[in-house]
Amino acid sequence: MIEAALMIEGQDGLNWPRWQKIARLAEDLGFAGLYRSDHFTNAVPPDKDSLELWVSLTWLACNTQRIEFGPLVTPVSFRHPTLTARMAAAVDDLSGGRLTLGLGAGWQEREHTLFGFDLLSIPERMRRFEEGLQVITRLLQSDRPVDYSGRYYHLQEAVLLPRPQRPGGPPILIGGNGKKYTLPLAARFAREWNAVFLTPEQFRERSLRLDELLEKEGRDPHSLNRSVMVGTVFGRDQAEVERRVQERTGGKAGPAELRSRGVIVGTAPEFIEQIKRLEEAGAQRVMLQWLYLDDLEGIQAMAESVLPELQR
Repeated sequence: MIEAALMIEGQDGLNWPRWQKIARLAEDLGFAGLYRSDHFTNAVPPDKDSLELWVSLTWLACNTQRIEFGPLVTPVSFRHPTLTARMAAAVDDLSGGRLTLGLGAGWQEREHTLFGFDLLSIPERMRRFEEGLQVITRLLQSDRPVDYSGRYYHLQEAVLLPRPQRPGGPPILIGGNGKKYTLPLAARFAREWNAVFLTPEQFRERSLRLDELLEKEGRDPHSLNRSVMVGTVFGRDQAEVERRVQERTGGKAGPAELRSRGVIVGTAPEFIEQIKRLEEAGAQRVMLQWLYLDDLEGIQAMAESVLPELQR
């Protein structure tokens, strides 16, 4: 049975009132989780409110009891991986073990330029990401002091204290679709792979490739959870669907083209059918990207009409 979680773009107008309302709604309506991006701003202006990731997750850990949550994803380009490991372990403990630590290499050039972070070329970026994964996993998993010497990071007898309450710390999620870098890193380091905007056919193809990589690493393919983040255009009726497709595309694309880009489009029955197709392709959880931060009634309508049907 596939689970459905809510996903929010943290750089797209997210502030405390919006975050607190959405979090409480996600908890009350039965979503499996609430996830958010970690960006300073959008790739193109105008700039909007952008609530800081780890501060928002600390509040979430203390003010919800049930839902799982985490970054989707936090780039190692923003923070030293030792800091990420420390915060993740603390927030996971605070929540009673509900954090999933989503990690990425970073990709958005504008925010890195504006705020003075080095994005690097893609090969070097991915090398830094691999080193960051080494640092984070060793600190979370080792009870003994850790030494590490890489190009970007160096540890000398470093130990994470207090030790995470969950053995090994929060599970690591690696998000992305790349066959050259991302999937091999997921096979080595992750407990969950999160695909981004893939159709069911594309998801199945990447998932089969991941099975091969896991076997090469000596891992059981079933040891890695599979999820997918998709765009959503939900409408309570067909007129609302058509209006939101128009708003999203500027009239340049219709529902069929959006679906081919990994967006779920339609009323509740169409949503359910498209999510079920992802389940048949091997997805265990779908993160529904909700861009309408003030449309709480839309979240409620989607939850009440879609979630019960997924549980049958």
